[in-house]
Amino acid sequence: FYRSEECSDEVAEVLATCRVIAEQGSEGLGAYVISMARTPSDVLAVMLLQKIAGVSEPMRVVPLFETLDDLDNAEDTMSALLAVPFYRQRVAGGQEVMIGYSDSAKDAGFLGAAWAQYRSQEKLTALFAEHNIPLTLFHGRGGSISRGGSPTRMALLSQPPGSVAGRIRVTEQGEVIRFKYGRPAVAVFNLAQYVAATLEATLLPPRAAKPQWREQMQTLTDVSVAGYRSVVQEEPELVRYLRTVTPETELSRLALGSRPARRKKDAGISSLRAIPWVFAWTQIRLMLPAWLGTGAALEAAQADPEQNRTVQEMVAQWPFFQGVVDMLEMVLAKADLRVAAWYEQRLAGEDVDLARLGEVLRERLTGTVNALSALTGREDLLDNNPVMRWSIRVRDPYTDPLHLLQAELMARLRQQDGDKVLESALMVTIAGIAAGLRNTG
Repeated sequence: FYRSEECSDEVAEVLATCRVIAEQGSEGLGAYVISMARTPSDVLAVMLLQKIAGVSEPMRVVPLFETLDDLDNAEDTMSALLAVPFYRQRVAGGQEVMIGYSDSAKDAGFLGAAWAQYRSQEKLTALFAEHNIPLTLFHGRGGSISRGGSPTRMALLSQPPGSVAGRIRVTEQGEVIRFKYGRPAVAVFNLAQYVAATLEATLLPPRAAKPQWREQMQTLTDVSVAGYRSVVQEEPELVRYLRTVTPETELSRLALGSRPARRKKDAGISSLRAIPWVFAWTQIRLMLPAWLGTGAALEAAQADPEQNRTVQEMVAQWPFFQGVVDMLEMVLAKADLRVAAWYEQRLAGEDVDLARLGEVLRERLTGTVNALSALTGREDLLDNNPVMRWSIRVRDPYTDPLHLLQAELMARLRQQDGDKVLESALMVTIAGIAAGLRNTG
């Protein structure tokens, strides 16, 4: 098949994987998902490699569009593939496309990513309907809202009309697995929720967006993405703040997860995987990936009477935007300025630059809460959902001491690296906080 001395270790690993696929029975294999798919060749190359490796029953190849640009270009990529007669014949029975949540949110923020995912699904649904090819949209969801975490019915009924045409594929990761499928009765209930929501979304599709809603949504996301990236990509102290104030560097010690915390061994945000990026900010209750940029977008819309009227109409009548607002409200209710300030005080010390950035981030969080309250007309977060509000508050007496301990343990462990007792205690606090907050990974 190949000679190892003629290729790099990375290439040899891919070829060896294809050889193993050829040796296995097809009943044990499902889809070959291509992470960070960008071009038609990404899909065709995997199909070619399977052929060269002698795979008798090729795995279906599923492109995963993850970043903002990739989601925006997904229609063009799939259209180019469908223009190839061989490919169109291969997928005549159905095409599967995976929509990325984690990396799109890390790239553009929650609001920008949500709108890109919606638009991409709309375009792909129309494209495959035109070619009369069944399309299955594959959602890789986690617990955090920036990874698609939301109640099942809300998630499916906020999809574009026609995109759930009797079929959908979902993976759920992180703490979601234990909470939703850890007990047989609970698992059956959640699977029934999926079946019922899929039927409802198919038979009674959600309302389509009005042209003025789409225009307003684009305006909101333009402001949101710019605000998000101005901090994540342009703030020189953000990486140091993340490393100092959150347990981001300590997450690699945690015996959880299937992949390393980083793609590359460098210090940039771009190298950090989306899951620990969300997880680290959640541990200190700042929840930054879930709201950064969104508050600025809402404030800008509320400053213009016409835009404000349109946004009010969207939250009242558009299931997609209703879902966005509901999930934002839930995660903001879990944020805690006092907890975040404590981590900064204990771990950043007298560092003036980090203190300045921390103050800016907390001010933006406060502004986001105020903008959301102005939009919903509710003085307190989750006033419309007393069960959820009670669920969060009843856990605070358990998570607050864990936050206090975690910051202290992080400070001591950084002074006494290698202390197994401190390290073990820190891991307990990380797992405990994650269990208490739930929307973490």
